[in-house]
Amino acid sequence: MADDGLRLGGLSSGLAVVLNGDNKREGSGKSRLVSYCEGFGDQSVERTLEHIFNLPYKTVKQLTRPVDISTVRSIIKNEFFKHHPELKTVATKIRDGVVGLEESSISGEIRIVKQPLLVESHALFSSARANSCVWKGKWMYEVTLETCGIQQLGWATLFCPFTDHKGVGDADDSYAYDGKRVSKWNKEPEPYGQSWVVGDVIGCCIDLDYDEILFYRNGVSLGVAFGGIRKMVPGLGYYPAISLSQGERCELNFGGLPFKYPIKGFLPIQSSPSSKPIATSLFDCFLRLLQMQRLERAETDTVEKLSRLKRFASFEELSQPVPQGICEEIFSALNAEIGSAEYIAHGPFLSFMMDVFRIHPPHDYLNLDRVLDSLLQFEESKLLLKHVFEALSSGCKTGLLVLTDCPYSGSYSHLALACHILRREELMTLWWKSSDFEFLFEGLLSRKSQNKQDLQCLIPSVWWPGSCEDISNENSMVMTTTALSEAVNKIEEKQRDLCRLVMQFIPPVEPPQLPGSVFRTFLQNTLLKNRGADRNMPPPGVSNNSVLVSLFTVILHFLSEGFAAGDIYGWIKGSGTDSGAHVGFLHRGGQQSFPAGLFLKNDPHRIDISRLGGSYSHLSKFNPVINSEKEEEIIRWEEGCMDDEESRVTHFSRQKPCCCSSYDADLSSCSKYPVRRLGKGSHGSCSSISDRSSHVTAECSTGNLNDEIADKPSTSDHSDSEFAFRPRQHFRILQRENNTLSSATLKEEELLDAMLLLYHLGLAPNFKQASSFMSRQSQSISFLEETDRQFRESIYGDQVKRLKEARSVYREEAMDCVRHTAWYSSIHSQFRILYYNKQLLFLLIG
Repeated sequence: MADDGLRLGGLSSGLAVVLNGDNKREGSGKSRLVSYCEGFGDQSVERTLEHIFNLPYKTVKQLTRPVDISTVRSIIKNEFFKHHPELKTVATKIRDGVVGLEESSISGEIRIVKQPLLVESHALFSSARANSCVWKGKWMYEVTLETCGIQQLGWATLFCPFTDHKGVGDADDSYAYDGKRVSKWNKEPEPYGQSWVVGDVIGCCIDLDYDEILFYRNGVSLGVAFGGIRKMVPGLGYYPAISLSQGERCELNFGGLPFKYPIKGFLPIQSSPSSKPIATSLFDCFLRLLQMQRLERAETDTVEKLSRLKRFASFEELSQPVPQGICEEIFSALNAEIGSAEYIAHGPFLSFMMDVFRIHPPHDYLNLDRVLDSLLQFEESKLLLKHVFEALSSGCKTGLLVLTDCPYSGSYSHLALACHILRREELMTLWWKSSDFEFLFEGLLSRKSQNKQDLQCLIPSVWWPGSCEDISNENSMVMTTTALSEAVNKIEEKQRDLCRLVMQFIPPVEPPQLPGSVFRTFLQNTLLKNRGADRNMPPPGVSNNSVLVSLFTVILHFLSEGFAAGDIYGWIKGSGTDSGAHVGFLHRGGQQSFPAGLFLKNDPHRIDISRLGGSYSHLSKFNPVINSEKEEEIIRWEEGCMDDEESRVTHFSRQKPCCCSSYDADLSSCSKYPVRRLGKGSHGSCSSISDRSSHVTAECSTGNLNDEIADKPSTSDHSDSEFAFRPRQHFRILQRENNTLSSATLKEEELLDAMLLLYHLGLAPNFKQASSFMSRQSQSISFLEETDRQFRESIYGDQVKRLKEARSVYREEAMDCVRHTAWYSSIHSQFRILYYNKQLLFLLIG
């Protein structure tokens, strides 16, 4: 095959290989030449272009001048399209057949949160159907869950009435799946499927050839839900339809974007753009060119011999004209079909970027930069990249953790790609200027939840002390939970990289703003939006819990370990006593002071939540200055102030706090990956919290934390060049002497206050759930042990049968609780729990 021409094991025409017995000396008698071409007069440039564009041998005639853009475009138009007739040129048109919600069908109140089809219910019960129906064939659409409450997703005819109490599945010829209640609905509910969680992608399929309706969860079939459904006639078919309870939110995809989990044999309601095949094939050509460059970099004898034979032109000779010619053809096709850029960005283009970058390390930063350099020469690329940010954000929300892919699983690949792209100021500015900046930022900080079946796949073996399970299950469970913890750590590292990039970004506005202003605005808006998120019935529009948890862990790491970016520390600093430049805020120890006016703002959403130093009512009572023009008073804080003088533990005491104990070193020793150290002065990223060793103790109290951070163990076992924190490109540095700077920027005390709020809104509910599972686990294990005792003493057949049934139920319940407890332990490391609860508890209660 032509596209395999550069693979060492599958050589195509135009290649020659030297077969040498010892490969050590020139002119060895054992060497012989095996040629796959008619002669050495063949032009290497022509053969290389044939390989890149997947053309037959000697399709490209001998060139009489150097390759330029016009040459490449001529080859594409005259040869590439000729030999690939399935790639029809696109006539200028607007993408037709756009499928959306039929406004006249809406019952209740459904709002479009984000175009095109992210919807949310603002009524007790809201329903709507699409503006397109089907009556024969096999069709599907996808629903991505932003919340996981009561939603009824499925199909309905025009005869299905939508009211305040009835929706999809509540009438004849109306069929729905509800993962909250784990039921299917057709007038009456019946058990079906699995419970769903935030981030799930539900495939709603209808097979009118066999008169069946079935559903998929993240690409896995839940089985046939309904059979023998009534056949319809043209114009009176089945419509995609949804019903949502109040506050429920989901994103509909009828085919306007590529499906995340396409099901073989089922077609989207809305057809893909006609430019898709052209874009996909041309991106494949671009990838083949880049793979040539990878081979040139490979250090193998065979590749070196191929290079010396010059059967292919060098990469550098074609690295400019070929990418530019390909990009011009792609953008020409997109411009000819208005509205197709979003689909191409989410589908062929994102897949191409992932193939170039590589999903798993080592990432190919060099070739990805070549792609970006080529694209940014075209103004049309900005729209394409803008949609790529949306695709990356969506990918983080739905990224599945796969045990065999750990530690680089879940949202890691999308986050890593986003971080590298956003190191360019031009692209960071493009992202920041988009109207959906904060929405996409939240998406990048999201992590998909897990249900019972997911945890069974992630933690297949379960063991607990005193259990009758196979003893080998203990080691297996330790290995899987360690792998999951490592995967979570990798994701958190990239989330910190992303937040650090946003903190460093200086928006192009007047008056100039300081670094940190964009992150501060995002943090404030997130807290305002999530007031009431800790209630039993949260109001509509609150963030995904994983976003709040991610923000908490990012801020905790920065305040504890420092920002690891010298050019922003000078702008982001505390108002209190600085006991050492660049030392992590929480590691400075001693007495700290906070201006009361920084926190004591009568924000309605903060009154009922404990603040830095206590509740709002407590602080306002002892600090009346907040309501006057008088000089601000000071709130005093001293580390470990809740303890007795003799038992107080601080960074200056003989006994160090848990963040600096050797416990974390013991945790790191369990890792199957060896740790490494970066030399001083390198720009490596901060080591993960769980990998800090006991030598940090001395650094916390006497040394400069950020000066020494590079010497701490790293979670990566790869080279610095591939995995160190990569420098930003073309970012501005503002001089502190600039008197026109805006004063709105981050302060460490404000970050600490925000972290406390995030704890109440995000982490506290998770800890309550973890505590509930631990209690249920203890209870189930007790019941299981009692059942085993009765089983040993029983002699009657009926009683033995009942005990076996009871034992099976208790065992299943215990295993489920153990898995959930292990999962919470994996995503909330011991360091964060202990450090927060023991060292910062006094901040919660004053």
